Amino acid sequence: MDLRSIGLGLAFSLMWSSAFTSARIIVQVAPPLTISCIRFLVAGTIAITVAYVMGQRINFSRRIVRSITVFGVCQNAIYLGLFFIAMQTIEAGFASIIASMMPLLVAAIQRVVFKQQLPLIGTMGLFVGFAGVCTMMLTRVSGGADLFSILLCCIGVVALAVATLTVRSASASGNLFMIVGLQMLVGGFTLMPFALMTEEWVFAWTPLALWAFVYTIFIPGLVATSVWFFLVNRIGPVKAATFHFLNPFFGVATAALILDEHLGLIDVLGVSTIMVGILAVQLSKARV
Repeated sequence: MDLRSIGLGLAFSLMWSSAFTSARIIVQVAPPLTISCIRFLVAGTIAITVAYVMGQRINFSRRIVRSITVFGVCQNAIYLGLFFIAMQTIEAGFASIIASMMPLLVAAIQRVVFKQQLPLIGTMGLFVGFAGVCTMMLTRVSGGADLFSILLCCIGVVALAVATLTVRSASASGNLFMIVGLQMLVGGFTLMPFALMTEEWVFAWTPLALWAFVYTIFIPGLVATSVWFFLVNRIGPVKAATFHFLNPFFGVATAALILDEHLGLIDVLGVSTIMVGILAVQLSKARV
């Protein structure tokens, strides 16, 4: 892996993980599905406009269209929509820890559903990673964390794992910004009826929340997603997913730094365990 790919991977992980902190700020002042819908429609329109300026056009095979649709529904509508709802009541750092299960779930799905072999170190990594997540969950539940919000996050991360399995086929077409924009519009239009039926358009904006909303649109939304598609196409999904092992650390650290969320010894040990598990799984897959 070259230095450029390493730099892009580190940047992606930091940007992606920071989204939990900005989302936690936003959902305190805005209805979660409505603001998610607005975010995706705005970001998608910007990305498609940039794509047209760059000469990219909507000209995809049915397979690519299907991948874009699945990715938009699973990652944007289900994963991010459910996480935005959940983060009304649970901390950003804890949400990022649950989301960090994604590489572990992808490996488990590939092993169970697609019968892909996983070396011993990878199997051990799966157990270690899931053990770390379960430990963190039990600790937070005993501390009063909302069980329903945790369930929403777990459903969301399964959807993210499904979306991740479709990334390679979607990113292979080359029209990067067009793909990023279209999958965001898919997410926005999917969430729209649910937002209209279940939420009131009541906002209590603060300067910090406005900054968080703009940041979420451009950095974790447009930039991080574009970097992820580019990275997967450049070095492949297995090597690219290795950088997800940093997400628990960046997610918890960002929340502790900006939101002053408590970071105890159990949190440090749990995050370290999850990181080791994810890294073991990804390194073992890279050798297969």
